[in-house]
Amino acid sequence: MRAHPLSLLLRPTPPSLALAFVAGSGLIVAETLVVSALHHVVPEISLGVVFLVGVIVVSTVWGLAAGVVMSVASVVAFDVFHIAPHGSLGLDRTEQLVSLVILLAVALLLTAVAELARTRAVEAQERAGEADLAAEMARLLLRERDLRSALTGASERLAQELGLREATIELEPVDGDEHHVALVLRDGAAPVGTLLVPSDVPPRTEQRLRERILPSLEALLRAAREREAMASALVLSRDELGRLAEEQAALRRVATLVGRMGSPTGVFEAVTREVGLLSGADLARMERYESDGTVTGVAGWSRHDQERLAVGTRLTLEGVSIAALVRQRGGPVRVDSFAGASGPIAEEARSLGIRASVGCPIVVRGRLWGVIAASSRGPVPFPAETESQMAEFTELAATAIANAEGRSELAASRARVVATADETRRRIERDLHDGAQQRLVHTIVTLKLARAALGDDGGPAAELVGEALANAERANDEVRELAHGILPSALMRGGLRAGTQTILSRMQLPVSVDITAERLPSSLEATAYFIVAEATTNTVKHSRASHAWVKAFVDDGMLHIDVRDDGIGGARLADSPGLLGLHDRAAAIGGELRVESPEGGGTVVAATLPIR
Repeated sequence: MRAHPLSLLLRPTPPSLALAFVAGSGLIVAETLVVSALHHVVPEISLGVVFLVGVIVVSTVWGLAAGVVMSVASVVAFDVFHIAPHGSLGLDRTEQLVSLVILLAVALLLTAVAELARTRAVEAQERAGEADLAAEMARLLLRERDLRSALTGASERLAQELGLREATIELEPVDGDEHHVALVLRDGAAPVGTLLVPSDVPPRTEQRLRERILPSLEALLRAAREREAMASALVLSRDELGRLAEEQAALRRVATLVGRMGSPTGVFEAVTREVGLLSGADLARMERYESDGTVTGVAGWSRHDQERLAVGTRLTLEGVSIAALVRQRGGPVRVDSFAGASGPIAEEARSLGIRASVGCPIVVRGRLWGVIAASSRGPVPFPAETESQMAEFTELAATAIANAEGRSELAASRARVVATADETRRRIERDLHDGAQQRLVHTIVTLKLARAALGDDGGPAAELVGEALANAERANDEVRELAHGILPSALMRGGLRAGTQTILSRMQLPVSVDITAERLPSSLEATAYFIVAEATTNTVKHSRASHAWVKAFVDDGMLHIDVRDDGIGGARLADSPGLLGLHDRAAAIGGELRVESPEGGGTVVAATLPIR
């Protein structure tokens, strides 16, 4: 807070009138003594100027009324003590009367000027204090992650600036009482909070609050709420993207194992392990239904290997169990507690300390084949999306079981996984655009309005609002790039040609593009886009090429993609996880991808994808 030498004198509320009387009397006495010492060397009437000093001081500190009284008292004292005859009012001579009237007029004029200067100085001090207040409150409210935790410091700073014994900022509507006045803080017509101040707040202070401080506080609260909402949306989006990435990686690992015709046992173990890890379970087990009404454990997983659920043995479906409930209902089920439940599976669960379980059926060609269950020892139930996560893995398990019945079923399942991943990417991109990006745009607009409200003389507050605006604009750009990294909007709006231009616009390498293919099915465009993106990115990173070419065309119901460069060659499909994944993706929709990269002869990544 700024401190000025005159801040103790130029206060909105002057000191007491008793102090004014003491100060005025002292000044008149001092002025009288000074005039007495000078009356031999200075003309008598000119000495009246000395008495104007006290008038200026009293007017400046106590205001107009006290200044008028001081003016009259000073003229009277000058006349009584320094104008002959001494000791009485010398009003018998016209010359003396005129001089005293002129002195009084000058004193009153100085009183008016001093009052005006005092008013301007007080207002300037208040404006400076308000600028400091806005800057500190912006720092408190816009930099804290938790808005509520910042309100205490902001309230204390507000009370300090206004000279109040207390002030409280609330984020909810609060009624006043006999000790407090409630000032509603609004965002347009909607209330966003309440400012509570003492009921005996001076009228001038309340006017200052309503006219100058509340609008600034309302703008800061709006910006802080938008920032908090934006941060929450970003955290949720990042968490969702992280969970999606983990889930898709796990699906890919299992799908790759299934696609390579891995053994059923290996697939069962992989699916059970991934389900346990993704759901946050302590144990997981896959069971197969037998014709005699029992189930056999075919795979198990545990965070501690020595605590796995029984595998290879048959258990009856008596009593309470996930397997029994899935068989009865034919869909996902949950058991919140095994306390008091009967049956061998319930007894096993209690012996292992299991509190809750969730399970999904494994259906092969319309027949209930088995069940997969995840179990937890903790008191917190499984998340609501656990069943949907498990369902994707049970589909892969069912596909592995049906491999002996036909390769086509495997390809269809993998295609569904790819479609699900693409649709999820599109959903995340829409959520980012409609959620976090919209909040960011709203925040940017609010901050611009706040900066405009502060004006050019906003001082530190304007600088902080400008900093917050720059950070919000950078965050908006980062969210936009994040959304484009999932599936660019240009691909969805303009097809493969527009999506490819989006990739190449960010590259420093010259690339020639020849794409004659028009709009294609969305899943096919997504696969083609990822192939072009991975191949060109590898070219920039590894090939040392001076030029690259991208070509795509449709012929005989097939989309042909060709990405080549004039680099050093030597690329291998098995050494590139990205290309290997695209190879599997192409195979999942009935296509193929190949890599030709002789040493020193450049690299060609070519794909042929059926249009269905």
